[in-house]
This record gives sequence, structure tokens and C-alpha cells, in this order.
Amino acid sequence: MGHPNARLTPHGRLLAVERVAAGYRVADVARQLGCSRTCIYKWWARYRTEGPRGLVDRSSRPHRVPGRTPADVERRVCQLRSTRRIGAARIAHELGMSVATVGRILSRHRMPALCELDALTGQRVRGRPRTSNRYERETPGELIHIDVKKLGRIPDGGGWRAHGRGVRPQALRGAGFDFVHAAIDDHTRLAYAEILADERGATCAGFLARAGRFFASCGITRIERVMTDNAFGYRLSGDFQAELARLGARHLLIRPHCPWQNGKAERFLQTMQREWSYAQVYRSNTARAEALPAWLEEYNTRRPHAALGRRPPISRLSPMW
Repeated sequence: MGHPNARLTPHGRLLAVERVAAGYRVADVARQLGCSRTCIYKWWARYRTEGPRGLVDRSSRPHRVPGRTPADVERRVCQLRSTRRIGAARIAHELGMSVATVGRILSRHRMPALCELDALTGQRVRGRPRTSNRYERETPGELIHIDVKKLGRIPDGGGWRAHGRGVRPQALRGAGFDFVHAAIDDHTRLAYAEILADERGATCAGFLARAGRFFASCGITRIERVMTDNAFGYRLSGDFQAELARLGARHLLIRPHCPWQNGKAERFLQTMQREWSYAQVYRSNTARAEALPAWLEEYNTRRPHAALGRRPPISRLSPMW
């Protein structure tokens, strides 16, 4: 299809050059076809040098793009997306580039969106349900999201990620699980996490107490609401309800089987898996656990957050940011 504003289609251009070749005056051909003499001269010149192929529309893409990002930088961008599964804002921050430039590179190379990738394998997966009711609380402490992620423990020497599936299966049997409890403030996205032995009510209550002290040390002295799923450790535990009462916080439960309603906690756990638990091959469970505090410190104080204008969560509490 020709340009939508073009006066002549390829068929009309052929008629024009045939009439000129037959001896018609260029001015007469231009008047007959409703275009300028310059237009007729252009197609006549192309026809004489290229033949009928010269009458076809050409791409408007320039022959050279001096300002295009070098190929090695584009490979680095794609490598960061594939290996670390981080977004355009993180990639731009690490490489010192524009977010728009990184976005164009990812689009040009047809890299899938993060929401389409599995956090563990990096393979494309089916999209998950999402709520259209997007919100953000107005003040710190107005709502705290809490959730738990269960991770398989890593045997000494490394698990299947280090040795491959099917290798050393006896070492993987009975290794058990770690329970990563996480709490995130809705307004600031400030996060706190611990690796605990289970998700029972007393354990959840202890985590809530320590999370409250952490938020208080950062300036969030009042917690008004706590949102969780319907796990027994939250819904039916007297210890957890007693800790809520001590904090003076109201308990909000999401609808059953609708984890996206607690989306900020779910999203934080996805980020934590991608950037901490699955970011590298750990040779022991202790090595993975020891890496968590440093990652949390980076998340809260240095890592740019897209929902906060690419500033870290602490920027909404500290006047220095």
C-alpha cells in the first residue's frame, strides 16, 4: 500500500512514465494526473535508473543511524533482562542510560515483559489475574501488607540449580523449606522480611511484632491496618490477633483465592525471588540467608522503584531524599 497522502499509486506512476516515454510533455502528464511536474520528473528519473522496481515505495528508514545505541550495549541490555529479569528502569539505572532508550531496545529485540516470565526459570508463562482497582494509601503506616513465601532449603554443596536436575537427588530429599515472611508498607513500599521455620500463628505474631519495631525505627510509629490472606496463622491465631490488638491495628482479609488483592506483597515477593533467592547459584542455605539483609538494605535505600518515580522507598520518609 502506498503512502496515504501520495498523489500517485505505483500503477499511476507507471502510467506517468509510460506517457512521458511515449512523447507527452511532462507538464501535460502532470496536469492529467493531478500532481506537480517535480513529482513526474522524480518518478521518470527513478524509472530510467531502476526500471519498474524504482516505482515502488521505499522505506523511510535512514541508511545510517549515527546515534543508535552500539550493538554491544544492546546485547548487555538484553543479557540483563534475560539473566537477572529486571525492568527497564533498573537496567537504565545500572548502565547509566535513558529508560526510554532501554525500553526501545527491549521492544526492538522482542524481549517479553517481566509479568510474562517465571521468576525461577525465566520462561514465558501465562498471565495472572489482576485487579483493576489500583490504589495507594496516603500516609505511611495506614496499611501494611503481609505474606509468606515458601522456599526449598539448599543442601550443602548446592541444589539442582548448581548441579542440574536429577543430580544428587538424595541430598535434596528431606531438605525441608524456609518460610520467608514479608511485610511492606502500602504508601512508602518500605519492606521488612525474615526467614523463619514455619508459618504458624505464634511465628506470624512474632514476625508482626518485629516488623512493627522495624517500621517504628524508620519513622512509621502507627500501624492502622494489616492486610493478609486467609491462612490459619493469620485468621485463626489468637497470638496474631493479640499482636494486632497490641499495635492497635485493624485486620483486613482478602477474598479467598484472590491473591492479587494483596498485590503489593505478592509483587514484592516476586521481586525478592528474582533479585535475591534466584539471582545467583547459592552453595548452601546459609549463604542464601546471609544475602537477604544486604538485599533488603539495597531495596529500601538504593534500588529505584517505578511506583515512586524511580526513587527508593526510604525517599518517602527521609527528608534527605
